[in-house]
Amino acid sequence: MEALSEEELRELFKHDHYATDACDCTIEEARPGYARCSFEIQQKHRNQRGEVMGGALFTLGDFAIAVASNASGMAHVAVNCNIEYLTTVKGSRVIAEAKADRDGRHLAFYTADITDELGTKVAKMTSVGFAVGEIPRGQEH
Repeated sequence: MEALSEEELRELFKHDHYATDACDCTIEEARPGYARCSFEIQQKHRNQRGEVMGGALFTLGDFAIAVASNASGMAHVAVNCNIEYLTTVKGSRVIAEAKADRDGRHLAFYTADITDELGTKVAKMTSVGFAVGEIPRGQEH
């Protein structure tokens, strides 16, 4: 099994319409076991208090973990995700950095630290994924 290039990952994940179209999540950097993704805060990301909605932060963390765990060329699906909201976003951009804690043959354990561009750590997400098979080359959607 061969790892996907960043270009292949961008092609694959442009079909993740909720994260990329509705939430504007973008891939900044990716390799097997690691991804850095972000979005610029827009009005659609804000809740009734004017703060970034927890669901937007969850989506970004989930997206970063999905990119990192699929970069190896093995497709993973989440079976459990947990998020801890630490504080409100202070900046204008949110970044999720996902790293593998362990990526085994069947189960993958990932952590995503979610910060703003000012370095404020706003949330921490953990996820357990299950490997469901290789991603077919040239059919990344």
